[in-house]
Amino acid sequence: MPALPLDEAGKYVAAAYLVFLALILVYVAIMAAKLARIDRDLGDLADLAERRMNGPEEPAPAGRGVADEQQVVRS
Repeated sequence: MPALPLDEAGKYVAAAYLVFLALILVYVAIMAAKLARIDRDLGDLADLAERRMNGPEEPAPAGRGVADEQQVVRS
């Protein structure tokens, strides 16, 4: 004998599927946001590398080192 009659269990099954679908959609949205951020960061790094390869050597401004430049790229 089932825990719930079959005519009442249908709405709980539908609710479970809806919750599962909502969780999947939230997960996909989070992954899309992370992918967009990583893509933007990679583009920034590629631009920085291209400027370093093609541009003339410029002395770094006083007080700015490689670590400071990396912070600029991350923000």
